[in-house]
Amino acid sequence: MTTSIPKVRRVGVVGWGAIGRVVGSALVEQTIPGAELECVVDNRPLGDSAPAPQVAFEEALQRCDLVVEAAGQAVVRAWGERVLESGTDLLIASTGALTDEELAKRLLAAGPGRVYFTGGAVGGLDLLQAVRSLGPLHDVRLTTTKLPSTLEQPWMDEELLTRMRTATGPVEVMSGTARDVPAKFPKSTNVAASVALAVGDLDTVRVRVVADPGAHHTRHVVEASGAHGTYRFDVAHLPDPGNPATSQVVPYAVLRSLAALAGRTGQIL
Repeated sequence: MTTSIPKVRRVGVVGWGAIGRVVGSALVEQTIPGAELECVVDNRPLGDSAPAPQVAFEEALQRCDLVVEAAGQAVVRAWGERVLESGTDLLIASTGALTDEELAKRLLAAGPGRVYFTGGAVGGLDLLQAVRSLGPLHDVRLTTTKLPSTLEQPWMDEELLTRMRTATGPVEVMSGTARDVPAKFPKSTNVAASVALAVGDLDTVRVRVVADPGAHHTRHVVEASGAHGTYRFDVAHLPDPGNPATSQVVPYAVLRSLAALAGRTGQIL
């Protein structure tokens, strides 16, 4: 009887920021059995700060069988299809990119690589997916509350920026659907896209983005209802100290997804 040797996933991390550093360092420390850090891709020279070779994107596709995107929606748009066409799997952290339905269709149709996404800073997505199989959810609402400075965008007019900067309490910055909001806040509202992907309808998910100078935690409240029940998830995370636009928990959600893809057993998927 022969015993097969488990395949080790050779992982490339794209983006050496708040998410990528935690993910890459954990791989180097071998905290994810069956996965190892092969290389890092970043548009800045990293020198000795990266614990693996820094390479160009095309070289990463030759060296890796799994790429972790930790650099923003623009990378998914620019490189997602190319990754999958090379036969490399892709784990997406910036799920907001998938609110572009044409892009999402192209990624799902591309191959032979496979595309995955992580839920990031919100819970309950697996339950929403299960409920969706029973019938549509008719009312889904997400309220995201963050520090004003993390929500400032180039498209904002001076009146809105002044209200945010001088606020002494919560200020609604934008409301819309999960189709609209992630495009306006490409680094701050990936949760809206994750909820919409779980629900299966971008337009069903209504999103409010709130700036609050007292928001010591980033908060996401999901409320959903349908013929089969009502559901509410309320999560509050500490922002990452180096990048307050993202929650500290996000890279650990990526690592959990990586562990599942690497074949670790004995966990709830």
